[in-house]
Amino acid sequence: MTFAGFAAAAEPNGWTTVSTPSPGPPTIVGRTAHGCIGGAAALPVDGVGYQALRPGRRRNFGHPATVRLVEALGRHAASAGYGLLLVADMGQPRGGPMPSGHASHQSGLDVDIWFRRTMSPLSPAERAEPLAVDMLRPDGKSVDPQRFGAAEIALLRFAASRPETDRVLVNPAIKRALCERVTGDRRWLRRVRPWWGHSMHFHVRIACPAGQAMCEDAPPPPPGDGCDKDLLWWFSADAARALAERLRPREPQPPKPLPPACEGILAAK
Repeated sequence: MTFAGFAAAAEPNGWTTVSTPSPGPPTIVGRTAHGCIGGAAALPVDGVGYQALRPGRRRNFGHPATVRLVEALGRHAASAGYGLLLVADMGQPRGGPMPSGHASHQSGLDVDIWFRRTMSPLSPAERAEPLAVDMLRPDGKSVDPQRFGAAEIALLRFAASRPETDRVLVNPAIKRALCERVTGDRRWLRRVRPWWGHSMHFHVRIACPAGQAMCEDAPPPPPGDGCDKDLLWWFSADAARALAERLRPREPQPPKPLPPACEGILAAK
């Protein structure tokens, strides 16, 4: 059972069609689900320990700190012998809303990393239309131990332990597996948060970098390792009803205007 972020499909807009970052220093405006970024950096589509997927979509942009985190993850995977990480969406050249697939990824702080890895580079055709691997059993309530194991846990630990990381989003069943399996230092589990979908990839979000006065952080995760009654809720009847409500078809709504500073970023030449 997977979901792409619960963002309704929208018509292509200026944020979708612009092909280059705006000039100037990195400038984050607003929130990850309602914002933009000026002066974004591009993640090279090929790097040590990783490949970026679907490069033609131009969703490999973000704040330089996000790019550095992805590169650090790739080096970690390479040094550990985990194969190449497959990097899915970061953000558009100037951030902003995407026409489909994500409600967030708007301000240059987000990146999706597939759980699937490959020991040899994907061909151009495989890269353009890649196949993901689900970490869950068919019932969607527990992980498949043949797919989710020590390497996946180590990658999540590395991502969540980075000082710039704000949180890592995973499927609730993956969070439960971490709660059951992780021993020793469990402090990093606080940053690993359960969320809808996220059984084929994990979503890393960094905190607002220093000096970004217009960047808005999300509230911090609550204290503790997150392996308490709040996690149990995700397996309850209330959660099933909440999911059904999220998936209920709705009439398209006009997009909420972005922060005013985003207008200048979009228009910059």
